Amino acid sequence: MKILFVSSELSPLAHTGGLGDVVASLPAALLETGHDARVIIPLYRQIRLAYGDDLEFMRWTMIQIGWRTMYSGLFRLQLGDVTVYLIDNEYYFGHDDIYLDYSFDIERFAFFQRAVLEVLGEPLDFQPDILHLNDWQTAMIPVLLEAHYRPHGYHTELKTVLTIHNLKYQGVHGRTQMQDLFDLPESYFTDELILKDGVPNFLKAGILFSDHITTVSPTYAEEILTDHFGEGLNYVLRAEKTKITGILNGIDTVSYDPATDPVLPSNYDVTTWLSGKTICKKSLTTDLGLTEVADNPLLVMVTRLTNQKGIDLLLHIADELLTTTAANLVILGTGDENYELRIRDLAARHPEQMRAIIEFDPVLARQLYAASDLFLMPSLFEPCGLSQMIAMRYGSLPVVRQTGGLADTVQPYNQYDGSGNGFGFLNINAHELLFTTKDAIELYENDPAAWAGLVETAMTGDYSWLHSAREYAVIYQAIIPKSLPDEAEQAEEPELPKQPDERQQTEQIEEVEQIQQPKQVEKPKQPKKSAQTDEPEKREQPEEPEQSEEPGRNNRKRGSGKGRSSRSDNR
Repeated sequence: MKILFVSSELSPLAHTGGLGDVVASLPAALLETGHDARVIIPLYRQIRLAYGDDLEFMRWTMIQIGWRTMYSGLFRLQLGDVTVYLIDNEYYFGHDDIYLDYSFDIERFAFFQRAVLEVLGEPLDFQPDILHLNDWQTAMIPVLLEAHYRPHGYHTELKTVLTIHNLKYQGVHGRTQMQDLFDLPESYFTDELILKDGVPNFLKAGILFSDHITTVSPTYAEEILTDHFGEGLNYVLRAEKTKITGILNGIDTVSYDPATDPVLPSNYDVTTWLSGKTICKKSLTTDLGLTEVADNPLLVMVTRLTNQKGIDLLLHIADELLTTTAANLVILGTGDENYELRIRDLAARHPEQMRAIIEFDPVLARQLYAASDLFLMPSLFEPCGLSQMIAMRYGSLPVVRQTGGLADTVQPYNQYDGSGNGFGFLNINAHELLFTTKDAIELYENDPAAWAGLVETAMTGDYSWLHSAREYAVIYQAIIPKSLPDEAEQAEEPELPKQPDERQQTEQIEEVEQIQQPKQVEKPKQPKKSAQTDEPEKREQPEEPEQSEEPGRNNRKRGSGKGRSSRSDNR
């Protein structure tokens, strides 16, 4: 299968969080399983500066976006085994940051989505079977396909999968601007389609028009159907729940490997973890000025300092935790200024036991994973979470609230049979976090054998992307149309004369088109669907599409390799 990932982020080129990591790792895993997976992202300024010499120019064209006619360049970059395409426009993407003003971001990613559809097929030299979309920044693509391409015979077999990494961010903006940016008929602007409470909503549109929806963990797929986690879209998701699947993310187990990680003072594996982690802990606590208490349990957080991550829960009980136990606490991260200030104040109250490092330091993060005994992750909600899997890979046992991907990856310790790979609590309650953490500390101090069993279970878990890739491949295969056109053509071929006249060729094309029609997935809520059956003749001349007599506005919306106007040729 051929899969094109469409995303606003890709690690290490340009990323702000887990989205970039997923889009970097999943295509690579799909390649390992025998599929042709590629990625297309915007060409941000930081990518041009860091990888400019490696960028290969492919073509350029002009895209109509609102009242502007904008340049759109296409570049290619090889990132390991993964081919990456990049959409270039200095006005939209020539900035220092990936995300800017929210209103401008709506326009930027509207342009990006329209530019992606324009390069599919011949311009890209790649015709995917699946467009794998990610979050609101790409969620309008299925709507554009239905409104501007399929009624004219373009991309009729192309299927879309939308992954929701975080339902909280939906891409909501004013109706007038959305009509201008996407050139959609008025019939699309209803609460049954792309409006939510009278306002256009990118993510809602993607949920309705995509062929399949995935979330980044099975538990999160169930949670978003509820009022508490549904972010106002739970009623839409419940209506579409038959096409929703939760697939757990993985981590890069080659990069995150304590046996080979070059930044650790001592490498170790599941057989040498005790001595290796002891060296790592002593080195870290010495560097941080905690030398005198280096043998005490070390608790760490590596996180964004936001409400979602349960920072309020920790701040509520941290004083009691540090005064009633011998634990040390190190917090690494940046985020909300209020949280940064409160965490600094907490560290100042406990100078012998705590350090607050308010910065982003990926090297120090790895050293904290290796040195720590417990990894705190009391998230209010967590679609998947990668940190807890990295921590377990390094032998640090997570203390988590059992929500989303945390519930799917962390099995709380069972004192009766010794099973588990971490510790968990259920409710959004600060003292449940306190009591669970104190129970974990007590086990660490009093039962080394039970602790060793948990560490070894955590370190030997399968956190790779290969399992996830195979699950995605099953979904792709389920929604891709069978190879009916090829079979139909082969069945008809023996009956055709060796040199048929033009009339006979036209009849054969019509017969194949009739066979293809039933394979189209019906979306009864979507307007414009009848366009595919009202004008079938407009799709019967794939070799000469430039002779089509479509209105001028639609001529600039074609993105397939079936043909383009001369201004869209390679230059």
